[in-house]
Order: sequence, then C-alpha cells, then structure tokens
Amino acid sequence: MSGLISRLRQLRHSDHAIAASVRETLVGSLYASPQSLVIGALTSSGVMTIVALVSGNRSMILCAVAIAFVAGVRVFDAIGIWPRSKRKGVLAGMQTDRQEMLYRFGALCYSGLLGVFGLLTLVNTHDAVLQLLAVTTTIGYAAGIAGRNAGRPWIALSQLCFASLPLAVGLIVSFDPLKVALAVVIVLFVVAMMDITLQTYGVILKATTVSREKAALAEYHAAVARRDDLTGVANRTAFREQFEARLRALSGADRWLTIHWIDLDRFKEINDSFGHLAGNALLAGVAHRLNDAFGSTGIVARLGGDEFAVVCEVENRTAATTIGRTIIELVEQAVHHDGRLLHVGASLGIAIAPVDGTDADTLLKNADLALYRAKDSGRGQMCFYEPLMDEKIERSRDLASEMQGALERGEFHLMFQPIFDLAGRRVLSCETLLRWTNRRHGPISPAEFIPIAEDNGLIVPIGSWVIREACRTASTWPVEVKIAVNLSPIQLRSANLPMVIMSALASSNLAAERLELEVTESVLLDDIEASLAALDAINRLHVRTTLDDFGTGYSSLSYLTKFPFQTLKIDRSFIADLEQSPASVAIVQTVIDLAAKLGMRTVAEGIETQAQLDQLRRTRCDAVQGFLLARPMPASMVATMLAGEDIKAQGRS
Repeated sequence: MSGLISRLRQLRHSDHAIAASVRETLVGSLYASPQSLVIGALTSSGVMTIVALVSGNRSMILCAVAIAFVAGVRVFDAIGIWPRSKRKGVLAGMQTDRQEMLYRFGALCYSGLLGVFGLLTLVNTHDAVLQLLAVTTTIGYAAGIAGRNAGRPWIALSQLCFASLPLAVGLIVSFDPLKVALAVVIVLFVVAMMDITLQTYGVILKATTVSREKAALAEYHAAVARRDDLTGVANRTAFREQFEARLRALSGADRWLTIHWIDLDRFKEINDSFGHLAGNALLAGVAHRLNDAFGSTGIVARLGGDEFAVVCEVENRTAATTIGRTIIELVEQAVHHDGRLLHVGASLGIAIAPVDGTDADTLLKNADLALYRAKDSGRGQMCFYEPLMDEKIERSRDLASEMQGALERGEFHLMFQPIFDLAGRRVLSCETLLRWTNRRHGPISPAEFIPIAEDNGLIVPIGSWVIREACRTASTWPVEVKIAVNLSPIQLRSANLPMVIMSALASSNLAAERLELEVTESVLLDDIEASLAALDAINRLHVRTTLDDFGTGYSSLSYLTKFPFQTLKIDRSFIADLEQSPASVAIVQTVIDLAAKLGMRTVAEGIETQAQLDQLRRTRCDAVQGFLLARPMPASMVATMLAGEDIKAQGRS
C-alpha cells in the first residue's frame, strides 16, 4: 500500500514534467477508440434505466435520466461534434489542456452518477436482481475505464474511485456481513486496479516517449538532409520540393513566380588566393544576406558550389528586375574574414512561371540558360530567359561538355603561321595557332571554343599542352627560328605557369630564348600588379614576351614602361588601312620608332596585299606576318619550308 501511495506522489510530479508533444499524444489516446466509449455509455445507461424503471424509485429514475443525458453528451463529443481531422488539430494545438478538462469533467460526472445510482439501488431496493445489475454494471464499467483511460491515469483513477467507492459505502451501511465482505472485496479491487492502471500508464508513457523521440530524430535527420551544411539554407533536394509546391499553389493565380539563378563572379579567385576557408566564409555570408532578405516570403537555396537560387512571388516583370538588382547589391557587399574584406559579384538568370514554363524542370533549365547568357555578357549582369537563347546556349554547353575529354581524345592540334623578316624571305619565328576538330561537330572556330575553355577553366590544361607541344615541334627546327605561343589571361595568372614553361623547355631541349609568349592588352587591365609579377617571372626564365594587338582597346604607352616586353605586335586594323589612311601610316611609323627607342622589336600582322607590305618596308618594321606571305600550316609544312630555306642558304654560300 505504501508503494502505491509513493507511486501516486511520483505521478503527480512526473505528469507535469512530460514533454508537450507526449502529453498531446496521451490526451489524444482518450479519443483513440470512440467505439468502446459509445458501447459502454449505451449499455450502462440502458441497464441503469431499466433498473430505475423496475424499481419505480423517483430518485433512481432522476439519476438514470442524468446518466443517459451525460452518456449522450459524451457520445456526441466522441463521434460527432467536429470531423476527426479537426479534433486532431485541436489536440495537437494550444487547446490540449482545455480538451482534457472537458473529457475529465464528462468522465467523472458519468462515473460519479453510476456510483451514486449503485448506492441508491443498494439503499432503496431489496430486490437482489436489481442490486446485482447495478453493482455488476458499475464494477464492469470501472474495470473497463482502468485500461481505456490509462494514458491519463488521474482520470482513470478518479473514475475508478467515483464509481466503486459509493458501492462499498452502500454495501457497508446495510450491515449485512456478506455485503460488508463484498464491500471489502470492492475496496481491494479498487486498490488492485489502481496498481494495474499505474503500470499500464508507465508502459504507455515509455512507448509514447520512445516513439516521439524516434519521430523527432527522424524529423531532425529529414531537416538536415534538406539543409545545406555550410550555409544553413535549403539544399537542392529541399529547393526542388519547395519549388514544386509553390508551383502547384500558383495554379490559377494571377501572380507570377520568379526563379533567380545566381552564380558568384570570380569566386574561384577567392578560393585560389585566400584558401577554401575564406571561400566558405564568403558563401555563408552571401547565403545569410539572401535568406534575411527573401527567406521569410520566398525560397533561398544553395544549389551547389557557388550557385544559389531565390524564388519569389511577383506581380510583374519590373518586380522581378528589382529583386534581381537587390540580389546583386547584396552579393557585392564585402564579407569580413580573417582581417580581410572579400568581394565577389553575381550573375543572374531569371525565369518566370507560368510565362517561361509551368513545371520545375522547364523553369530550372530556362533559368540556367538565362544565367549562361548573363555570364557570357560580362560580370554583374542579369538576364531574363528568352526562347531564342536555347539553340546558341545549348550548342555552347554541348561544346563545353565535349571539351572535357577532347585533350585526351587527341582532338586538338596545332597550326603554325610563319613570321618573316621585312624582306619576306627568311622565317624568323612561327606563331602557334590552336585548332579543334570535334568528333561530333567537326572543326570548331577558335573564336567559339576559346571563350568556352576560359569559362570552364579548361584553358589552363589545354594551354599547358599547347606550350609543351609547341616547344617539342620547334625543337626540330633550325636554332635561329623561334616559336610564339599566345597566353590566355587565366593562364598568365596561373600560379604554376613558370613550372609549365620550365618543364616544356626541359623535355624538348629548346633554348628559353627561342620561346616567345604573347599576351593582349586586356590581360593587363584586370590586375596590373599580378600581370606584372607574372611577366617578370617569365622573363627571369629568359623567355621572351610580346604585347599582341597593340593599338586596340585601351592602349596606353605606360604599358611599355611598366611591363617587360621585348616585342610589339601592331594590330591588323592599322595594317588594313595603310593603303587608304595616312593617319594609319603615321600611327604605325610612330609605334615602330617608339619601340626602336625602347629596345623592342616590332611585328606587323594581317598583311594581305603587296601594297601593305611595300608601305611597311618604308617604315623599317622588324618583321611581318599575314596571308600574303604564308597561311597557317601544319608542322610538317613548316619543316619543309625551313628545309628549303636551308638548301637555298647553302646554295647561296
């Protein structure tokens, strides 16, 4: 008995300590089986009504009417007040305590009325059958609720006492020894049922707690699986689910849904310059800003690498443009990391539902195509999807995919265009020209595939192969003939460029002085300090450098004093006008004279007519190059040409 009292005390404190979600489940168990409640209410109230009518006792009849009324209310509560789904919503919400209180009030009223009816039957009638019906019905009800309501033990125990103890009192006041003995049995029954109820509650509580913990753990893992670990925003999986849900909700609405596909500009440079920790900090900072701005009303997700997506509802195209500008401004804000300010930009592709598509796959593809066009237009741009983009961009993407294995498949080859002395009789060097013949698309123009290689970062391994192959080919030529190779801006800034050059020279046994590397003026505009350091490193290897296409773009004479060039290449646009434009003649002459005073050689490219060549001979240019003299040719033809020169030279000697 003392153990039971101790457990009742523990129950009083532990019931307040259980989690709210567990409590909601336990309260919900009261309504888990409405059929048993309905059967018990109907049978017990029916029996009590019959007993009351047979006895003819007014108080018993009134009590039976009260029992039937409360039974009806409880049945109505169990099966008919609200639809089952709404009732579950109530139990899962803030009204759990109120619902439990209502259930408790009805249960205690009903069990108390049964107990009182049994007491009245024992006191007011002497019919053994009526007393048997009242007592057995009440005790049966008490036994049933001990198991049915064990999830809320205080309700079960209260019902047990309210129904059973009045019977014990009625039996005792009769002073019949047998009835007193039955009263003692009922009291012991109550004690036993209380113990059983508490044990059942312990099992139910443990099972419910474990189930809730497992459900919470499953929800946590599901949330983690849909969250980007680095930035905390939605990952690709969650984005797809949420995006499709938004699209379904958009059906038939007047509003639009925009997807802004974001790619960070120059993010790779942050990683290469400051390390991956800096890159991670930058990604997290950008994601945090985007989520603060759009996460409450839209979707913000990291789709992988340095790509993000923002989905918002808008009323028109202007609103989508405003969102795009806001995104660019947010991304361009500096991120602080390790005492540095990290800066990147953003390129955006925008697709609008349902204008540009109604399903997720179509919209994502179109937003990606728009992003590709935006990046192709320059950094910090945003571009809306247009149907005409598909063909051009799909070809560019196809070529980018084909380029991935082109080097290994041997699809690249080199052509060489000779550069002659001013007389046009002796080959001084040959410019290396990269060509690509794809297995599916055939010959691809360098003007088309070089930008693709630069965008995908493939220009570095391809450019390294070009340097090695050019050095190997030139090593078979006469020692006085040099080889010229064009460098991409990305190659020039590559940290391993000096190692690539030294390896190519060593493996081919080509003298460093015979290798010339050409860069254009655009290289010098991006990062003057880095470009100057790279050119100095090349010159320290005794490799010569050439400023290509001089006179175009943002030409500045300061280049000639800052950067260590040995050769200037005069752009073909000036050469083409030599016959008609005195100004072009004056410019070419000025450049040649200036280069001579600075100790630099000059090469005029793009010579296509004899008149152009004659005019250049009057300017004392050092070397000439163009279709008039020789078109690009394979290495075998260069070797034949050089061998012919050697034969002629030997004959003249």
